Order: sequence, then C-alpha cells, then structure tokens
Amino acid sequence: MPYRSPVADITFVLDKIVDFAGLTGTDRFAETSPDVTEAILTEAGRMCDDILAPLNRAGDLNPAVLENGIVRTSPGFAEGYRAIADGGWIGMAADPEHGGMGLPHTLATAVNDMMSGACLALQLNPLMSQGQIEALEHHASDEIKALYLPKLISGEWHGTMNLTEPQAGSDVGALRTKAEPLDDGTYAITGQKIFISWADNDFIANTCHLVLARLPDGVAGTKGISLFMVPKLIPDADGNPGERNSLRVVSLEHKMGLHGSPTAVMAFEGAKGWLIGKPHGGMAAMFTMMNNARLGVGVQGLGVAEAAYQKAAEYAQDRRQGRVGGTGTISEYPDVRRMLMTMKGDVFTARSIALDCAVAIDLANATGDARWSARAALLTPIAKAFGTDTGIEVSQMGMQVHGGMGFIEETGAAQFLRDVRVTAIYEGTNGIQAMDLVGRKMMDGGEAAFRLLDEIEANAEAARGAHPDLAEAVWNAAESLREATEWMAAQSDMNDRFAGAVPYLRAFARVLGGHYHLTAAQTGDAARSAQAAFYIRRILPEHQALLAHAMSGAAGLVDVPLEELGL
Repeated sequence: MPYRSPVADITFVLDKIVDFAGLTGTDRFAETSPDVTEAILTEAGRMCDDILAPLNRAGDLNPAVLENGIVRTSPGFAEGYRAIADGGWIGMAADPEHGGMGLPHTLATAVNDMMSGACLALQLNPLMSQGQIEALEHHASDEIKALYLPKLISGEWHGTMNLTEPQAGSDVGALRTKAEPLDDGTYAITGQKIFISWADNDFIANTCHLVLARLPDGVAGTKGISLFMVPKLIPDADGNPGERNSLRVVSLEHKMGLHGSPTAVMAFEGAKGWLIGKPHGGMAAMFTMMNNARLGVGVQGLGVAEAAYQKAAEYAQDRRQGRVGGTGTISEYPDVRRMLMTMKGDVFTARSIALDCAVAIDLANATGDARWSARAALLTPIAKAFGTDTGIEVSQMGMQVHGGMGFIEETGAAQFLRDVRVTAIYEGTNGIQAMDLVGRKMMDGGEAAFRLLDEIEANAEAARGAHPDLAEAVWNAAESLREATEWMAAQSDMNDRFAGAVPYLRAFARVLGGHYHLTAAQTGDAARSAQAAFYIRRILPEHQALLAHAMSGAAGLVDVPLEELGL
C-alpha cells in the first residue's frame, strides 16, 4: 500500500484536541468553516497521494546533480512542484494583498505534514519559500514586497535562506560575508555560504536568496549582521528575470539522504543585493523566517514518521512468521505490537504539539493577545525537537519491524531514516532548541509554561470520572513537570539549565503527549482510548527519569576535566 495522507487523523486533532474552533471563531478566520477545512485537507491529500508520493523513491535513486553550472533535478520534481504551486499551496497563509489565500497557518501546517510524508525532498522547496514570504511581509520595503511576494506566493519564483558558512554554523555571528554599499542604494555581497537547501534548480524562473552579511560599520557578532535579498536573476524594469547576478553554485553536497533536494555551497562574488529591514537588524528579520521554519521542520519529522509508520504497519500485517495469534502475522507478537503502538502514539503526540503551536500562532495574529504569542514561543522549540526526534525514532523502529528486510534498500524503509536524520540538525540543532526552551523561553519566570500546565491539570481533573487512573497519572506528571520548571527558572547559572535542557524538553513533550492522549480518550472512541491507555501507562512514565536528569545541574558534567573523560 502506498502512502496515504492522514486527513482523518489531522481532522481529529483539529476538531477534538486543539482549539481550532476558537480560531475559526475569530473575525480574521471566520470564513474557515468546517466545510472549507475539509475541502482543503481532502484536496491537498489527493495531490500528495497521487502526485508527490510517487516521486519520493525517484528522488532518492536519481539525485539532483550539478552539470556545467546548472542544477539538474530529479525526474518528476518539476511536475510535482508545479502541482504544489498551481494548487496555491505555497501561499496558503500569505497575505491576500499579494496573492495569498489568507488562511490560518494551522492549515498550512497540516498540508506541510502531508507533503512531508509524501516527498520530503521536494517539500523542502516550498517550505523555504513560505518562510521567506513571512520574513518579507514583516520586514521588507513596500517596493520589495510588491515585486517579490506575488511571484513567491504563486510559485513563479522561489526562496532560500543563506546563513551558514564554513566557520559559522550555529554561531551565526562569526560569519564573514560582506556587504559593500553601492551608489544606487544597493549592496555588493561577497562571501561563501554552505548547506543551502534548494539553492538552484532547472524548473523555476528565479531563485531569491535571503543572505546574512555584515556592512562595513557592522560590529562583531550577531548585532552587526544585516539581511539582503540577492536574486539569481536581477529583475528588469518590468519585474521580469533579467541579467545574471554575480553568484553561483560551487558544488552540491553528497548527503546521507534527501538526495532529491539539492544542498549547495554558494559563492557570492560582488552580487547585487537589496537591504531587507534596518541596517544591522538582520537577525531580527531572519528569525521571523527561522521561527516559521522551525515549526515547519518539526512537521517534516512528523510527516516522515507518519509515512514510516504506515509502511511498518502494512508490513507487520502482511508478514507471516511463526504463529502466536489468529492471523499468523508478526503483528500478533507483543514486541511488534509495542513498536507499532509506540510509533502511532508518538506520531499523534508530535502532530498535536505542532497543530497546538500553529493554532497559538494564528490566535496571536488574530487577537493580538500576548498570551497566545507566549504559548506559541514556548511550543515552537518543543514542536521542532520532538517532531524531528519522532521522525528519526519512528523511522528506526519501522526498520526494526521490517526485520532484515528493513536493511534492504528496495523495501524503502531505510530511506525514511536517511532522509529525516538531518531534520534534528538544521534550523537550530535540537540541543539548541532545548537551550532556547530553558533559556529565552523561561525569561518570564516560567509563566507561559505554568499556564499550559494549569490547562493540563484542569483537563485531567475533568477526566477523573471516566478515566480515573489515566487522569491521575497525567495530573501527577504535570505536577512533576511544574516542579522541574520552577527549578529551571530558579537557576541563575545557565549551565545548570543547559546541562538538563534536552531531557527537560523531552519530558515536557511526554507530558503534553499524556494530555493530548487523555483528551482523545474523552471522546469515547474505543481505539483512541486503547492508544491513550498504552501511552499514559507505558510511555508517559519516562518523564520521571528525564526530569531527574534535567534537575541534576551542571555538576559532574562541565566541571569534569577532559582527561578524566578520556578526551
């Protein structure tokens, strides 16, 4: 059975788990009725299943290549991209003033979930454009908006993000790319960037690079960085692609996976660029794009996890080996059941976190309420890290369900793991996401986290009648997380927070998972209740060990001499 978009599961999360009804009750999104939502998800799912999913294996077996300075893309990717662009899926959440649909970011997130499961290598392209669209909407001049946004939204042009350099990975402030002012108000951009996703292709009219560079008077570090639009082809007086800019693809990386997505080393050699936002304000502008991308990347992990689960579940129900139950298939074995239920439970958790985060983003935009902004900010690093970790873990478990056949490329099980592995690295490694959670997101003393924990405990109290043991377990887990959050917020030495940041984030995701599963059980659906019982009784208890680790501080870790560690 090929990949099938999880329209029903996404609809369930929107209807029963997150506050999508509250979102569509606002004036801004009042036209997003249940019928509209169903039509959008159904149509997007059909495109993913019929057009994008068949390209996934083709992209893996026929990687993008660089030939005489031109990036030649995988077979069928041009047609797949055209289906995405023509369907309006790139600009779903973009401003209607420039051709967008003005739909909730939540629906765009749901569609990205399905596109990622169908063909992650191709989905990376519109994801980069979506982030660039949001950055330009917030920070570009009216002239830049008028020229670039309609073409990016329609898919006629596409966008990239150029941050990383050989000596400046996560430490963006160490970049060396320069921007020299020119007489006409533009800038000459010179430098090299690496790991640029979809830096070029052979089927889109123009590539629009957002590039971080330093002006001559820019101070060292991130405070001296500016952001520039540097197109591959310089628009002429009519806004059409004109002369070639002074930039080129130096090489394409040879990667573990995502072979259909060209990842390039880029050289800018006095290329003409236009300032986006204020001088030296590049990081603020780029963070708009990066925050969009962080949720998007978490959803990429989720989408691949869904696809890996589907393939493993199908194999387990077909593969006959031994006999422990009525079907004679390996799906009857307790350990295989454990793996499948763990996979399914974590996919549901990751999807609920992502859509909860997206709803908070939309409600913040629709209401201006700072509490929704704080909730979105809190959930973003969790959505990114847990979503991508889930993609990796579910893909690995899917290979295990396949047994020896999982190690054979022809089954396709291994490709999921190879493709998704990088998602835990880019857009800020998952360790950086965890440090952001216990650092910047705790600058409010944990207030946003405590509000969310209040919600979880209130839901658990409401569930005590129908599911007393499950409700008690979730309530106790929330209390444990509250104590750990108080501990984190009280630490003045950031190393004490950072040493346990990753297990703290993981524990937070586990408690959220218990909350979402308990909410699902309250709908009365027997299958959802069984899955909730499995998750809350067998998976949620992990939070205890994780929180013990999180609150151990830095002692015995950063103060141990390297020679004692054998380093």
